[in-house]
Amino acid sequence: MSTLEKTRTLESKHKLLRVSGSEALILSLLEEKVDTIFGYPGGAIMPIYDALYNYMDRLNHILVRHEQGAAHAAQGYARVSGKVGVCFATSGPGATNLITGIADASIDSTPIVCITGQVPSHLLGTDAFQETDVLGISMPITKWNFQVTRAEEIPEAISKAFYIARTGRPGPVLIDITKDAQFGMLDFKYEKCEKIRSYQPYPTLRASQIEEAAELINKAKKPYILAGHGILISNAEKELLELSEKADIPVAQTLLGLSCFPPDHRNYVGYLGMHGNYGPNIKTNQCDVLIAIGMRFDDRVTGDLKQYAKQAKVIHIEIDPSEINKNVFAHVGINADARYTLEKLIPLVKKNDHSDWINEFKECDRIEYEKVIKDQIHATTPKIKMAEVIQILSDITKGESIIVTDVGQHQMIASRYYKFRKPNHHVTSGGLGTMGFALPCSMGAALGAKNREVIAIIGDGGFQMTLQELGTISQYKIPVKIIILNNHFLGMVRQWQQLFFEKRYSFTEMTNPDFVKIAEGFRLSAAKTLERASLVEDIKTLLSNEGPSLLEIEVDKEDNVFPMVASGDSVANIRLE
Repeated sequence: MSTLEKTRTLESKHKLLRVSGSEALILSLLEEKVDTIFGYPGGAIMPIYDALYNYMDRLNHILVRHEQGAAHAAQGYARVSGKVGVCFATSGPGATNLITGIADASIDSTPIVCITGQVPSHLLGTDAFQETDVLGISMPITKWNFQVTRAEEIPEAISKAFYIARTGRPGPVLIDITKDAQFGMLDFKYEKCEKIRSYQPYPTLRASQIEEAAELINKAKKPYILAGHGILISNAEKELLELSEKADIPVAQTLLGLSCFPPDHRNYVGYLGMHGNYGPNIKTNQCDVLIAIGMRFDDRVTGDLKQYAKQAKVIHIEIDPSEINKNVFAHVGINADARYTLEKLIPLVKKNDHSDWINEFKECDRIEYEKVIKDQIHATTPKIKMAEVIQILSDITKGESIIVTDVGQHQMIASRYYKFRKPNHHVTSGGLGTMGFALPCSMGAALGAKNREVIAIIGDGGFQMTLQELGTISQYKIPVKIIILNNHFLGMVRQWQQLFFEKRYSFTEMTNPDFVKIAEGFRLSAAKTLERASLVEDIKTLLSNEGPSLLEIEVDKEDNVFPMVASGDSVANIRLE
């Protein structure tokens, strides 16, 4: 090759690609290794969908039936894959339909990037057709949002979006792109964002704080670990186990922390919260050192803050500085990544034996089993109990399936009775408590974890909020197994009405459609269980079916979830009946 030819080849290699803003967006997503997008087209985002048409061999687009489903599916994909979930929506109602999913992702620390189309920039602020100020609406519930009005802004905006979404405390980001920016031309160049001035996602760990924490733990007689979602986000499961075993500390999990610690381990004492286990709740007010890792002390865990763990020295390890001292005062507040902190803490912690303390939890387990669990999982009532369904499912799957739950009684029962044996195998709506979450979320989870079994556990109320996504599941043959626990009530609200409102069941009883026929109308395999005698075989059949399948199970209409901490009460006053 001549010198001239070499020069021309070099020039060609470094020549920038001239593309539209829409194509620049698609190329930017490919640079971020995106493989799946959940979305719904419309007028203001049509140029992006036109550009996507040429990349269908490299990007898997899932056409949802409602934009809320796109956001929840992106959440499910992110939660099980460890990647950033992506969804598309058009302007106006398309964008506003994403808001519930964005809010859910925000409070549950789920990294998603939402791309919305917008009216042309010269029409902004004119109340043009399908114009909505989505930046103003989404600002309180996103880590960052940005409106692109020029095509050349797109690569940098997308690069920043992914960096912000996945770093520090993960969360949702929204990029709103005007239609003229989608049509505009630019020389495409993509640079991965590695840092942003004034944004420090990983705070500097102070050695003195680690030493203080270690000293408290080493002197403790009754230390107690509360393990939250931050353990899973930072991949600190191994370090948590090592700390617990070395110092012999009991470990309880929050709702979103479930699956971060082995359920059969001697030091595992159960599930925290309003409907959590008896021991983990009452022992919070008896420990002398409380070690909270990657959790935010929300009201469902603490109950009455004035009566919460007042006797304990609190160590709070949390990557979001705003959570430290927000609800519970931390004697040692460590603003840092959970895994990095534990790596530094473990060498300073002494080997110990707290068998007597751990046995106190075991005695609580015995009490709870006799007063609550035994009659739930070995039920003799005419109607099937929710707990026995989950217990059977856990046994059949050996606790190794990804369980996606909706919100309500079934959610609490699944959290209590399914034994999660693998990390990130429990996906639910925690902080926002979004009914309708499970069905679309399970689609994303199944696509984000293609070699793992995904089972959606849903109540009859929540199912009817997003059942249109059966169409998406059917079209793309997403192999989700769906179990509807049907009690013909908005069960959790009914339970409160029974206990606190003199059984005045105000607008909570439901006249439901034929769920089996609906599923069959979407070309899904479906069946219904009415009798306990067929329950095991029906669940086995559901799980053995190829492709997506649904099983509706009629359960006790007035079955309640216990234990229970009444709203605003102390965790020490947890009710067993």
